[in-house]
Amino acid sequence: MTHVTEPHPLVQGGRSAALATACVRGAVAAGLGLGALAVLVIAAWISSPYPDSGPAGALHVAAGIWLLAHGVDLVRTDTLSGLPAPLGVVPLLLVALPVWLVHRAARDTLDPGDGVVRPRPSPGGAFGAVAGGYLLVAAGVVVYSESGPLPADLVTAGLWLPAVVTGAAGTGVWTALGRPLPGQRQATAALRAAGLGTLTLLAGGAVAAAVSLVWHAARAQASLEGLAGEWSGRVTVLLLVLALLPNAAVWGAAYGLGPGFTLGTGALATPLGLVGDPAVPPFPLFAALPAEGRGTWVHWATAAVPLVAAALQGRLVGRAARTWAAREAALAAFGAAWGCGAAVAVLAGAAGGPLGTGRLSAFGPVWWQAGAAAVLWGAGAGVPVALGVRAWGRRVPRSERPRPECAPAPAPVPAASAPAPVLPAPAAPAMGASVGAPVTVGVPVAASPGPVDAVVPEAAGGEETRTAPDPDGGDAPHPAPHPAPHPAPRPAPYADPFGDDPGFEPYDYLPAAWEAPPPPPPTG
Repeated sequence: MTHVTEPHPLVQGGRSAALATACVRGAVAAGLGLGALAVLVIAAWISSPYPDSGPAGALHVAAGIWLLAHGVDLVRTDTLSGLPAPLGVVPLLLVALPVWLVHRAARDTLDPGDGVVRPRPSPGGAFGAVAGGYLLVAAGVVVYSESGPLPADLVTAGLWLPAVVTGAAGTGVWTALGRPLPGQRQATAALRAAGLGTLTLLAGGAVAAAVSLVWHAARAQASLEGLAGEWSGRVTVLLLVLALLPNAAVWGAAYGLGPGFTLGTGALATPLGLVGDPAVPPFPLFAALPAEGRGTWVHWATAAVPLVAAALQGRLVGRAARTWAAREAALAAFGAAWGCGAAVAVLAGAAGGPLGTGRLSAFGPVWWQAGAAAVLWGAGAGVPVALGVRAWGRRVPRSERPRPECAPAPAPVPAASAPAPVLPAPAAPAMGASVGAPVTVGVPVAASPGPVDAVVPEAAGGEETRTAPDPDGGDAPHPAPHPAPHPAPRPAPYADPFGDDPGFEPYDYLPAAWEAPPPPPPTG
């Protein structure tokens, strides 16, 4: 007797192996990001003519920069005063590398895309396994950085590092599932409009920052030459400027929104002007900052950026709300304003931070002020635009409006289905009547609402006439009964009185030309 044993769950479903593979994917993603930054730092260390430390110090710097790319604040211990100083301005371009690696790892875990059928974990299992494997490597990097010149701040490491990793893994799982959106159409339209408004704000801020940097190009070049005299140092500074360009776009968006950004604890830059005493370290990007004093129309023109962003997100909601009620369209536009404000607040909080202690403890836009300003712009300009676009889309063009038309005529009745009625003919003319006199005869009318008496015109020259024998022996010509052409058949206005008689022939009732008229009534 053969016993069939149940296979091991690892072989049958492969869930455990799939989860282990997902965890390894997360760890590999962390190692790839850390290795890429380590290569850049080692290359800068090798090309530097005056390195401050050996390879171990370069690796510690790479670990610190990798943690900074996840939003973790670093602590500088080698300061002139000897007191530790925080470093919390995150180069947003560096954030793109670890976020993309985690996103791809979570996406490929659920949808490898190679056509090979293999066990896959559930979406929740893939999310937890990839994030867990990444965070295990990150915890080791945090511990390693504590012995270097840029140790990580444990509070921000425990807060921002898991938030960034789980957010990137969640978007990867969402992408693998087909990017599903909420079932409610209002929520979907609000999310799309919020994304469009945020991208418009960032694009406008980037344009404003680029124009200002080009305008002050001479000052930026002088700052670059003052920071580094060797080509290797200038390349490093330029790479840092490149990594901070997204930060400049966020600062420009916050400047156009109205709240502006801080340049130390005692200075604030807004379109109305720069107030206070800015504590700005020498750096090429800081050359694009506005000059001290009141703002001009050039600075006020940056307010067009949030106005255009609010109008675009309102237009997107209005086009989607053509069949909605006005209240639903207004709520969707208001939700888009809140979504855009939340995104701006997160970006503003990540783009700024401390550069030291004292007056250098606050740099960049204030997150809650920038977010609140984005909500106000979206609600004040986006909601009216959404309602206006909705109303415009619901209008009916003049060429498509229904026109009042006459009642359609009834369909013509075929001659075969309903025989034409015959009207009784009047008395024939008396004998000896003039030859050319018109004779009125009764002829069948095939479903015609028009005249029913057909008049035979008198024979004129060139017209063919027929004569009938005269009963008195005369040969006077008499026009033969010949129906005149009548108009096209039309619907009969009344029913046929002889329609029920199958043997009825209307031509049997036509008067003959030789029949005598009835005698006149006696007079007297």
